[in-house]
Amino acid sequence: MSTSQSIHVVGISGSLRPMSFTRLAVQTALHGAEQVGATVRILDLNDYGLEFTDVTLPLSPGALRLRQDVQSAQGIIIGTPEYHSSFSGVLKHALDLMGFEQFEGKITGLIGISGGDLGAINALNSLRIVCRSLHAWVVPEQISISYGSRQFTPEGSPLSSELENKLVEMGRQVARFSYLHHSQQALEFLRLWEVAPQNPGGDDRFRRENA
Repeated sequence: MSTSQSIHVVGISGSLRPMSFTRLAVQTALHGAEQVGATVRILDLNDYGLEFTDVTLPLSPGALRLRQDVQSAQGIIIGTPEYHSSFSGVLKHALDLMGFEQFEGKITGLIGISGGDLGAINALNSLRIVCRSLHAWVVPEQISISYGSRQFTPEGSPLSSELENKLVEMGRQVARFSYLHHSQQALEFLRLWEVAPQNPGGDDRFRRENA
């Protein structure tokens, strides 16, 4: 199934290091979204100058631009290195500067990378909680990558076809679900579903009386 070009997917890397393994993983996932017709863009947090500031002050131009860039997307792919059993501080700061307007109802994929053999499950679980609090829809298949420095070629491609396939498929899922979530047919179906007659078989009293 091919998506519409109106679907736009952005990737966010929680590492500021140029050509980090996190960025490479996110870029590979974005290729998957692109393969099924989405337009894609990776957002480099270095470009936004996200300094810590008094939250009572107006947001900086960079923070406002980040909000706008994320809000323009229907799908989001977030990658993070695992630091001290959580996701990176720069990513948390970026997420703290955003809200429901940027994430609510958006299809989101999560990728975590660690330098050791335990993977990035703790970082991914924490990130999933944050995305849920922002009312994002996170695809079930999160990707945890162990030994990040051993997983990519010097040119930036995944060394194993297994990892590449996982990342590409995540990108496809984010794009496809974003398309379904925003298609008028799907929205009409959900509207009709919500107003459908109540099924008495799901009521506890009905089951007790008819047991």
